[in-house]
Amino acid sequence: MAERSALDLDALTISDRFQLFNFTRRDDHVTYLWILRALDRLREVHRVQAGAEDLAATLRELAAAHDGVPALDTADLRYRLDELYADRVVHRFDDASRAGNLARYRNRQSVYQFSELGYRAYRAVEGVLGARSEDVNLSRLVLSDVLEDLRALADANRTGRAEHVYRRLSRLDTVMEDMGRRSAQFHVTLGEILRSTDASPDTFLRYKNALLVHMTEFMAELDRHQPRLERAVREVEDTGLTTLLARAADTDERLFMDRDERLDDWRRRWSALRGWFTTEGGAPTRAAELHAATRSATSGVIALLRQLTEARRGGVNRATQLRHLAQWVFDTPDEGAAHALMGAAFNVRSARHLGVAHEDDEQISPNATWWDAPGVEVSVTLFRSGKAPTAGVPKPVRRNPNARAELRRRQAADRSADRQAAARLAEEGAHDRVLDEVDTRVLLRLITRALESRAVVAGRLSSATGTDEGTLVRLVPSDTGSTVRTTRGLLHLPGMRLELAPRARGAAR
Repeated sequence: MAERSALDLDALTISDRFQLFNFTRRDDHVTYLWILRALDRLREVHRVQAGAEDLAATLRELAAAHDGVPALDTADLRYRLDELYADRVVHRFDDASRAGNLARYRNRQSVYQFSELGYRAYRAVEGVLGARSEDVNLSRLVLSDVLEDLRALADANRTGRAEHVYRRLSRLDTVMEDMGRRSAQFHVTLGEILRSTDASPDTFLRYKNALLVHMTEFMAELDRHQPRLERAVREVEDTGLTTLLARAADTDERLFMDRDERLDDWRRRWSALRGWFTTEGGAPTRAAELHAATRSATSGVIALLRQLTEARRGGVNRATQLRHLAQWVFDTPDEGAAHALMGAAFNVRSARHLGVAHEDDEQISPNATWWDAPGVEVSVTLFRSGKAPTAGVPKPVRRNPNARAELRRRQAADRSADRQAAARLAEEGAHDRVLDEVDTRVLLRLITRALESRAVVAGRLSSATGTDEGTLVRLVPSDTGSTVRTTRGLLHLPGMRLELAPRARGAAR
């Protein structure tokens, strides 16, 4: 079954899962690897949980058969297991049943077992360590099995056998995933072989015939099965693709996914399988891309074979060139000429030394050597070009016409709302009703202007006026004062009576 795509994971989840590989970055990473191997060996004999004593005994068994197994006591082993527990590679459980006496009961008696993700991380590391380039191939014989499974899938869906549909579809998904992985690995390994022939041409020449025969037979088999596989995929879809995927989702026993999630997962897998053999929108199929890549690799192998054959026939290759160069260097008159010749042959130049002043020169003794003096930061510009970095030209002002247009639109809307509110205040007044937010804002602005213009006459405040948006406000001294109701509460004007009226045309603002 294909694994869930990791592209949908967030950054926090990815960081937590990278923590599972912390044991590979420690100084004693080999010791941690042998501890996990011992835990895996106990898991193989159905002992899922194990204590430090059990793992120590297993390590002694591994040491008898393998070199390099560390000898650890129980305390050191428990410490390293706790480190793996902190990295979430293993789970830790307290087991009081292992305490044979009161002293051991008071000490922590813990057992450990692989976590699900921890076991996957361990197997991934073992997979990298045990990978062999000799195992690569293009899975030529699997094409006939895929054709048989597609025909059986169509028959199972046509006759309504849901469990057979699930089994065949799962097998096809696994086979196609393995085929894609093997083909990618084959071409990567082939590229490494082609790049390394200068150092070991004998290895390439030893396997050239088998390599060419293998790629030629795979292309012939792919050409023979491609039209049959395309017809088989369309026959499966003709039996009812929606029914097929629904049966697979209903039979799928993944408990922690609901039916819609399982259905979407199987729809995605069928789309990937279909893309191998059927075209859609003029795009080439994955089988056609694999065929083209294999044909190109075959041409590269033949070209390299011709190059090696001509080099051996003419007696000039990388090995002979290096021997001639070594003879020239040996025959140079002095050491300087030898260095100059090697530098010209391999384009080797002397290192450039950069000098930068320290921030505090008084802290560095002038007698300190380059080796003992503390380092200073060197800019990338100075390192690459030998020139000190400058501030450079100022960056252009970033213009955002859309934001400016939006601001103008909002300002125009606010001005229009203020004008309408001022007209309502002039027509309906501020009393005997509840003012909304806009009316209150305009009224407060009118009152502010009126209060700024008031004056003292004969020791008393005279009336004050203010205008805004075509509305005139007058604050007249009054013993009773006035009160205005707003949506935010009551506005009291003690000692002042509020009067509102339209501003006369031509009046000064």
